[in-house]
Amino acid sequence: MTVLKTVLAAALVLGSASAIAQSTSGTTVIIPAFGEVKAPNDQATATLAIEEQDKDKAAAASRVNQKMKQGLDILKREDPQASLKTMGYYTYPVYPEDRPVQPMAQNKPRQPTAWRVGQYVEVKTTNLAALPKTVAAAQKVLTLNAINFGLTPATTRKLDDQRIAATYKALNERIASVAAAMGRPASDAVLDTVDFEGSGNYAGGNREAMPAPMAMRAMMKDSAEVAEPSFEPGETTLEMRLVGKVRFK
Repeated sequence: MTVLKTVLAAALVLGSASAIAQSTSGTTVIIPAFGEVKAPNDQATATLAIEEQDKDKAAAASRVNQKMKQGLDILKREDPQASLKTMGYYTYPVYPEDRPVQPMAQNKPRQPTAWRVGQYVEVKTTNLAALPKTVAAAQKVLTLNAINFGLTPATTRKLDDQRIAATYKALNERIASVAAAMGRPASDAVLDTVDFEGSGNYAGGNREAMPAPMAMRAMMKDSAEVAEPSFEPGETTLEMRLVGKVRFK
């Protein structure tokens, strides 16, 4: 009796598996997959600035021009291989904060009490070891507004093969898991289409937009020494997503 029960149970299992396999024959499944690779950042993009304020607009602009030239000379001396780009030159009027008691006549516009003039410079470098020293030297004249770390285009291209391989491997693993859940061997899955839909998350890419002009503290004397800042470049994760269209025999 026990043997008969065992035989019947085995027959039921085989029949169930056969029914599942038969019901999924010809089924098409859309399977997404994700892959990523990580790499230490090997490039820094720093934004430095100079701002001056004076009642005489020409005097403020002249000081900005002189100090930006000094800052550029320092950057070129400290890191000759760095890529420099000046940008974001601005001139804004400064109006008195107190408002007159009597309404101002419509034909008499408010007069500025001073002018704010400033300019930015973008520094892009792969010399991360010397970056603190370079920034500290430049901070004798300029102010550091922002710094971002990322990967050079050459490194990104080098890692692209690894990212594709990791994503394709993840797809194959998911196909095997789906096949097992359907009660089918992975060999029954035929990969019909692979759609690479997107790629990457690049921290610290090229930035054209400048920080909004802001009131800066009084600049240090050019002869003042500035302690070196501390930077941790970190790492970047390159991501990829693809979708596979799989048909079961």
